Formats: sequence, structure tokens, C-alpha cells
Amino acid sequence: MVNLNTNVSSMVPNINKAMPQVGKTVTERADFTKTAKAIGQFVSEVDDIQHSSDMSIKDLLAGKNNDIASVVSAVAKADMSFKLLVGVRNKLIEAYKQTMNMQL
Repeated sequence: MVNLNTNVSSMVPNINKAMPQVGKTVTERADFTKTAKAIGQFVSEVDDIQHSSDMSIKDLLAGKNNDIASVVSAVAKADMSFKLLVGVRNKLIEAYKQTMNMQL
């Protein structure tokens, strides 16, 4: 026979964390600040990769660089990082919409 009453509290999420609170604690604000900084840093890194790709294309066209493989590699890296950024943005927007549609 299976005992269903054992440690039910660990299986049920904490209701206080799931429900929005009017007064946020300092820790929650600090966590949001860390998240915002991480997102800003990620966007900055993607921007740097895009600029690096643009410079490698300009160098190739100006004749300063004859290595086409490195230029193609830089462009592919910039493309993938931008696609990842757009994917993360879309997931954040989807999560925001789901949160707004939640009934209290």
C-alpha cells in the first residue's frame, strides 16, 4: 500500500512565493536587479559581437583582411547570438503574457 500523506508539503509549491505580494522584500528586489543586469550584459555582448562582425566585413572589403573563413565565422557567430537574443526575448514576452493572464 502506498502512503500518500508522506511529505506532501515538499510536493506542493509554496503558496506565499507563488502569490504576488504588495510589499517586496529587499532580497526580491536584489534578485530582480541581478537579473536585469545579466540581461543588460547579454545584450551588450551581442552588440559587441555584431560590431566585431561588421568590422571584419569592412576589413575584408577594404583589403586589410584576406581570410574569408574568419569573416564568415564572425558573421555566423553574430547571427547565432542575435537569434538566441531574439529567442530569449520571445520567451520573456510569452512568460509576461502568461503572468498577466493569470487569475487571482
